[in-house]
Amino acid sequence: MLEDEKEQKKLKRETTLRERVPPLQLSGLSLQDLQALCKELHQKIDVVDEERYDSEVKVAKNNKEIENLSQKVFDLKGKMKRPALKRVKISADAMLGALLGSKVKESVDFKANLKTVKKEEEKKEEVTDWRKNVEAMSGMEGRKKLFDAGQ
Repeated sequence: MLEDEKEQKKLKRETTLRERVPPLQLSGLSLQDLQALCKELHQKIDVVDEERYDSEVKVAKNNKEIENLSQKVFDLKGKMKRPALKRVKISADAMLGALLGSKVKESVDFKANLKTVKKEEEKKEEVTDWRKNVEAMSGMEGRKKLFDAGQ
């Protein structure tokens, strides 16, 4: 199969060349005719070279652009930036409506679903006159009453 393909390509090339380039008839031409023919062939060669150069430059430019775009895509896949989020004030009912759509018709009371926690009250010492506290600590309280009763 490969040999057949090679043979077909070769035949196709030969037929294309025969169509594009007519065979040269050099016999019987004078020196001036040969020089004119050479100039004409050089002009055709120059045109073909210019087209080839232009197409090569275009291909190189496209390849470079493809490489740059591929690099950009690779870089973007590696770094995903999070957008800055804004705070939005929204009620719980509006949030549920937005998330669940029209399925929720009644308002949900979140406070009713919370557990109640009893706080232990801290033992607060009564702030009283510091002199009474000092007398009670010293054990002199009873003697003061006796002293006051004696007067």
